[in-house]
Amino acid sequence: MATGRKSWLFSDTVDGAKASAGIYNLMLTCRACGVEPLAWLRHALTELPQRTENADITDLLPFNFQKTAAA
Repeated sequence: MATGRKSWLFSDTVDGAKASAGIYNLMLTCRACGVEPLAWLRHALTELPQRTENADITDLLPFNFQKTAAA
């Protein structure tokens, strides 16, 4: 939490602050699941554009990454 404290002072909009909080939340989820955040982010950002707009993306969440990477 202290890592982003000073940076969050400069969120110009509510949407920007929500986006920052969402990314921070995903990174902490990676840490809690024992997933390397950069590896997960590369995987998610590579797979996401290949999906259709209405596709189910729950398999791209950090707690599913180890199952996906092992397959």
